[in-house]
Amino acid sequence: MQLVMAMLSGLVFGLGLIVSGMTDPSKVIGFLDLGGKWDPSLAFVMGGAILVGIFAFRYAATRQQAILGGPMSPAPARSIDRRLVFGALVFGVGWGLAGYCPGPAVASLATGGSKPLIFTIAMLAGMGIFEIQDRYSRFSRDDD
Repeated sequence: MQLVMAMLSGLVFGLGLIVSGMTDPSKVIGFLDLGGKWDPSLAFVMGGAILVGIFAFRYAATRQQAILGGPMSPAPARSIDRRLVFGALVFGVGWGLAGYCPGPAVASLATGGSKPLIFTIAMLAGMGIFEIQDRYSRFSRDDD
């Protein structure tokens, strides 16, 4: 049942991205173009998501178990460190250059275009490189 709910949630998320136009890189780049022809529509999509998220996270915080019975495991609080800031900067540069971030890129694969496919392959390669680097750095720390 959890797999079915995860798939349905992903489907709703993907459809929301498609309906709102966030799978179109020109819309995203238009939002980021503050000095040119700015398109504020992404701000409304983000605002709607934040509004829904506020209520969902507040409700989740009052529960001991997930709706499907699994344990509630909130993400641990972490401080803002150099890795987080650097990662956010790299993410933002990539988002601005390509007009895609992970969710819309995966949803855009349904269009069959080559750009979302190339982006997704590059994104997966970057994730793989991170995993290799992270394991290597953990291994090196364990040796000290």
